[in-house]
Amino acid sequence: MKKLIAATSLVALVSAGAVMADTVPDASPLTAIKSGEPIRMTYEVKASAWALIIPITGKANFRLDMKPNTYAIKGKVKTTGLADILVNYDMDLAASGYVRDDELQTYAYVSQNNDGKKNRRVEMTYGQSDVAMTATPAFGNLGEPPATPEQKLDARDPLTAFLGHGFIPRAAGDDPCGGPMKIFDGRQLTWLHFENHGLKKVKTDGFKGEAYECHVSMDKIAGYKKGEANKDTLTGIDGPLRMWMAPLPNGTIMPVKIQADTDKIGTVTLQVSKLKFEPLETEVAAGSN
Repeated sequence: MKKLIAATSLVALVSAGAVMADTVPDASPLTAIKSGEPIRMTYEVKASAWALIIPITGKANFRLDMKPNTYAIKGKVKTTGLADILVNYDMDLAASGYVRDDELQTYAYVSQNNDGKKNRRVEMTYGQSDVAMTATPAFGNLGEPPATPEQKLDARDPLTAFLGHGFIPRAAGDDPCGGPMKIFDGRQLTWLHFENHGLKKVKTDGFKGEAYECHVSMDKIAGYKKGEANKDTLTGIDGPLRMWMAPLPNGTIMPVKIQADTDKIGTVTLQVSKLKFEPLETEVAAGSN
């Protein structure tokens, strides 16, 4: 459950309101940013599930600042619920990198777990020939097999992979769900593949309109424990992971709802509670007064 929230919460130009779209623009949504229009995206997710009569909840808040050449993401993920499943799960995340014409490209990533157990901190820096990684305390091993330098450089950190997926342009005729989403967290390398099941009506606190229902399958490429890579789902998930991606007027296709059935606590639902874009200069100017 906590891995599900962390992995998926980790992903508009509208806040609450109706958005209806059935076409995908050919132009990259990064074009305006590259031409000198920096923006900030606020993306907040809430999760809910029940174990017998005990509620389990989670929240994830992200802020993505994009300038013509660089971007920075800050995130916070926190869950509350059953002991040994969700208790005191608390993580701070940050990523930064470069704004390209067709993607966000990672330069650095930091995750700090504050769960009171290992409190592990992971730091990554993307170089020319490899991704430098330090973990404190260190990982026991880097999986069997570990990710190769080429595989790591071809992937993005969890924050950039999830939120940046919405900015990758889809040409006419391409699957609007996009993919694969290639994620590297410092140890595990995972590819998510998407299958489009058509436009569906979706309503959350932060979005109302139509979104593509994308069924998610997983390839555990490297960095997993021996035998774990043979399992094609996240730990504890029984059945398909479904992600609804909304095509928005600015050309982004943003995840607005995620749902999965788990083997312990039933259905887990993640919903966008806030989805907002605004000019970055306005926010900076307001903060200086």
